[in-house]
Amino acid sequence: MVGNWNYPTSIRFGAGRVKELPLACQELGINNPLLVTDRALSKLPIVAKAVEINSKAGLETGLFSDVQGNPTGENVFEGIKALVDGNHDGVIAFGGGSAIDVAKAIALSAHQTGTLWDFEDVGDNWLRVDENKCVPLVAIPTTSGTGSEVGRCSVIVDTESHRKVLVFHPSVMPKKVICDPELTLGLPPGLTAAVGMDALSHNLEGLCSPGYHPQAIGIAMEGVRLIHKSLERAVANGGDIEARADMLMASLMGATAFQNGLGAMHALAHPIGAVLDAHHGMINAIVMPYVLVHNKAVISDKMARLGRYLNLSKPTFEGVLEWVLDLRSNIGIPHTLDALGVTESNIDRLASEALKDPSGGTNPVPLSFESLRLLLKESISG
Repeated sequence: MVGNWNYPTSIRFGAGRVKELPLACQELGINNPLLVTDRALSKLPIVAKAVEINSKAGLETGLFSDVQGNPTGENVFEGIKALVDGNHDGVIAFGGGSAIDVAKAIALSAHQTGTLWDFEDVGDNWLRVDENKCVPLVAIPTTSGTGSEVGRCSVIVDTESHRKVLVFHPSVMPKKVICDPELTLGLPPGLTAAVGMDALSHNLEGLCSPGYHPQAIGIAMEGVRLIHKSLERAVANGGDIEARADMLMASLMGATAFQNGLGAMHALAHPIGAVLDAHHGMINAIVMPYVLVHNKAVISDKMARLGRYLNLSKPTFEGVLEWVLDLRSNIGIPHTLDALGVTESNIDRLASEALKDPSGGTNPVPLSFESLRLLLKESISG
């Protein structure tokens, strides 16, 4: 499974292709890169290998790893300081969605006149960005969930307001991406399950969004098929390189497909993650069936088409829902949000924040405070 594509950006895909990192940097004119990763990854051999590959090619590489699981503005601001202090002329995003989101935010905002929060995805804020001041960026994902390597948003927690802020600009998308499934072999089963369900949520919401985007629909359908084929295999046997490659591709496809929009899964997941510091993919996995049922009246035809494409024995909305429930059970996803510490006392605050989240604007069924309260209550009680 090897390929080079320019959709939606320049992508090198295949096992062992991390060795092409120096070439990707050179193609962007990067001579002194800053590699941004998270704290846990920074201690693993795959990061040292990436730095060594660059060093042998004459590219001395700085390292910044002060990145949390739900990354914060403070992480970004410290990364900007490291970029400026080291006189770095490019950024390498290396890791899961958290590290990639921080790297994207650093590359976008480091040399802008405004601050990171000035570019929140509200109205025409994105027009404030001076594209000539953006730092070139290479992304290397090491998980198979967010697809942040091909996304036009960076999701960062504003710790003062306890909100997940979506920072948007077309230039946030990395110019070069290296997808090497060998880098995902070390993911433990629980994390493989959570990020895999995140990829499924992206594909499903991209598919169900009411927007007109036939390309996104086609990509989402195939992304779900790859997850149907390979997520359980990847969880059961982390060394299955074919399953790992399928999931890395499904993750990338999900983030491409949700250019058509997201929905209530993400509108709920963002405030829950910000308030309770819970894993984003796990939240999406838990709320998924409740959101599907909430949207049933509008998405049944699309789910039936998906069921036929997956060759389910029951190619209907009910058949797809049964598959999702079985998949969650088989890979160890909890059935309700109380497993993450969400209680009924959180409902009003979370519903209020979810209603303001831009992801909810493309939910197939228009959302209200009351409908979000009900979704939260059902997701807690089962």
